[in-house]
Amino acid sequence: MDIAKRKKELVKEFAPNIIHFGALSKFWIGLLLALILTGIAAFIIQVVKGHEVTGMRDNVVWGIYIINFIFFVCLSYSGAFISGILHFLKTPLKNSVMRIVEIITVLSLIIGPIFILLCIGRLDRLHYLFIYPRIQSPITWDIIAILTDLVGCFIYLYMTFIPDFAILRDNGQDQPIWRQKLYRFLAMNYQDTPEQRQRLNKLIRTMSVMIIVLAIVAYSVLAWIFSLTLQPGWNSTIFAPYFIVAGLYSGVGVIIIAMFLVRKYRKLDHYIRKIHFNVAGLVLLIISLLYGYFTFSEYFSRWFSHKVHDINLLNTLFSRYFWEFIFANYIGVLVPFFIIFFKRFRTIKLITFSSVVAILGLWMNRYLIVVPTLETPYIPIQDTRAEFINYSATWIEWALSLGGIATFVLFFMLIVKLVPVVPMSGIIDNERENNNHKSANKIR
Repeated sequence: MDIAKRKKELVKEFAPNIIHFGALSKFWIGLLLALILTGIAAFIIQVVKGHEVTGMRDNVVWGIYIINFIFFVCLSYSGAFISGILHFLKTPLKNSVMRIVEIITVLSLIIGPIFILLCIGRLDRLHYLFIYPRIQSPITWDIIAILTDLVGCFIYLYMTFIPDFAILRDNGQDQPIWRQKLYRFLAMNYQDTPEQRQRLNKLIRTMSVMIIVLAIVAYSVLAWIFSLTLQPGWNSTIFAPYFIVAGLYSGVGVIIIAMFLVRKYRKLDHYIRKIHFNVAGLVLLIISLLYGYFTFSEYFSRWFSHKVHDINLLNTLFSRYFWEFIFANYIGVLVPFFIIFFKRFRTIKLITFSSVVAILGLWMNRYLIVVPTLETPYIPIQDTRAEFINYSATWIEWALSLGGIATFVLFFMLIVKLVPVVPMSGIIDNERENNNHKSANKIR
């Protein structure tokens, strides 16, 4: 196989997806920018007028901001874990989805902590978290874990991009000058020699182990922020593994949706095939069983114990959030399970639909963990006005939430305009390995 010729063919094949912006791409970018600008306007209003423009009050101090934070950070940690595992697999199937997972990991870890900042009433005092940290506080450990994981995931992502930067540098003479200079700088003089390739692969494998460990530790710390309190609904010994399983559940779901959209709008059917959706769907099926088991254990133990505060929390759930509870813990688990369990239903569209249901159910589950718990205080409060006890998100919160999601999608679109969403270096490595196997078989 002529490697140089094959690299030119791949650059030519992926060039339309990288360089050209079609009418549909421009429409989506315009819509996403509009949502982001609306979110910025909402943020300015919140800073000027304070948290009174949100649904958060002295009793319910957290709302959908913290839920979005948990969801995105959970997504980033699950992506890091899945990415690390995939690097240890020898199957060529991983090549088509590897970059999607890596991009989702880094972007989620950037977007997620922004929602924590939106919960802070005095952003001018934000620097005190770094100047006067309390090592006894789980929040301090969460900040350390997030920053460490962000740096690690960014380095990890960049190292996986280097071979493609080098290919685009050497075969991108038809591209704009600014792109050629950018690829030359980012490739770091990588020449794809056997020694460089071996050294880079070794570094990536080492980083993948570190990322897996960081993902488990960091998300456990996030769970402990809740479980180390005495608040009914949060004080639980299984929150750390529960959060990790839930993170994997949402991570696989988002990856399946991203695979579907990339496959459809980038016309990459021959790279992202049905077998990728079947494998991801089966993984989602297995995790749904674990997630459903943890959810059942959590609620059953609270109901069976008949502790006063736990019963009060369950009464709040079943009186005010009955249908949300049904959707989060039944529909969000059973619908994906039954769709994927039966082989005849395992079509690309149905697997993607089950992923959407799973993600919506998981987000609602996070809502039910945070809001009803705060609406059922451990210590009775004096002022019991409904607007102080019951939480309802305002348009400000929804605008900022949609703005965060739009930022995530926009940056994903821009990154895959910089490098192909399917690694060219991975395609070449697979073809090189296949040729080596064929040569070895001929010799035998």
